Amino acid sequence: MSGLPPLVEPAVELTPAERRRYARQLLLPGIGEVGQRRLKAARVLVVGAGGLGSPALLYLAAAGVGTIGVVDDDVVAESNLHRQVVHGVADVGRAKVDSAADAVARANPLVRVVRHGERLTAQNAEAVVAGYDLVVDGSDNFGTRYLVNDACVLTGTPWVWGAVLRFDGQVSVFWDENGPTYRDLFPLPPEPGTVPSCEEAGVLGAVCAVVGSAMVTEALKLLTGAGTSLLGRVLVHDALAMTWRTLRLAPDPHRAPVTAVAPVAGAPDREPSDDLPEVDAAELASRLGERAAGRADFLLVDVREPDEHAAHAIPGSVLLPLADLLADPARLDGDRPLVLHCAGGHRSARALRALLQQGRTDVVHLRGGIAAWDALGG
Repeated sequence: MSGLPPLVEPAVELTPAERRRYARQLLLPGIGEVGQRRLKAARVLVVGAGGLGSPALLYLAAAGVGTIGVVDDDVVAESNLHRQVVHGVADVGRAKVDSAADAVARANPLVRVVRHGERLTAQNAEAVVAGYDLVVDGSDNFGTRYLVNDACVLTGTPWVWGAVLRFDGQVSVFWDENGPTYRDLFPLPPEPGTVPSCEEAGVLGAVCAVVGSAMVTEALKLLTGAGTSLLGRVLVHDALAMTWRTLRLAPDPHRAPVTAVAPVAGAPDREPSDDLPEVDAAELASRLGERAAGRADFLLVDVREPDEHAAHAIPGSVLLPLADLLADPARLDGDRPLVLHCAGGHRSARALRALLQQGRTDVVHLRGGIAAWDALGG
């Protein structure tokens, strides 16, 4: 959709240091000095300092966006480093907001970073979003995306969305006042465990860079009023074929209005397990030790896919993919207690519910999945 006005008014005159730093950008038609001053005045919130948030943060800072907020409650893990380029080896174990803020400061000390070291929730999303002109969402779960959407609808804030998985990516712009929202693209979240995460299915790090830079391009266009926005379109990238497709998207006239930010049924950040029997990684390690010593017996079942199991497995586990288990829960040995696990707890919780419905009482699942096991040093 063309003809959108710039999101922000220009800031005061650029300093000599800013003119030198942004000299090549000042030459661009549609940006120029006035556009650069708009970027200086802009406040952009980046949700997630991960695979997509990393390039987004660096390129927003390099472009001269004056205030960049980053919201993330996670810490840097070694498995993040192949794609989350805002972090380094020395940052492992640090809060991602702190590592990201340091990286932005190194990239451009003229930019101000606001750290939101918290998880975005139904209670805080609207208040956090309200402080910014634009949101760039690089979150990796459906629950957070619906929270961002609803908070943006209620505050009248446009947002740039991106998603990646394996070799594929998608980018779009949502703005309830001027076009479709995320709920027009995905009216309902998928059932938990039916769509794998990057943690479960993997992702090529370079795809994050491609999609993240496309997200920043859309953000800069919205802030300055340059070019034609992706609002009303979804860009789909296939890295293996090296293709881009554009899909049209229109608002659904029958979509229910957003009246409050609320957790999305069926799409929490993590599978609810308050009512499910579970063990943590330390307890599983103890039980495996007891089993190895012959003092206990149980079956440790990996409900992930064969390629996931082949790449990395908890020693002593046996593979039974979730789909196979759900098709025939009775195929598991009925005489041995069961411990189920997957990558993060979604699929194992679903498998556990199915077995409990079959009358099994001697089954638990691993809270946090193999990710929790790895964090323990298993």
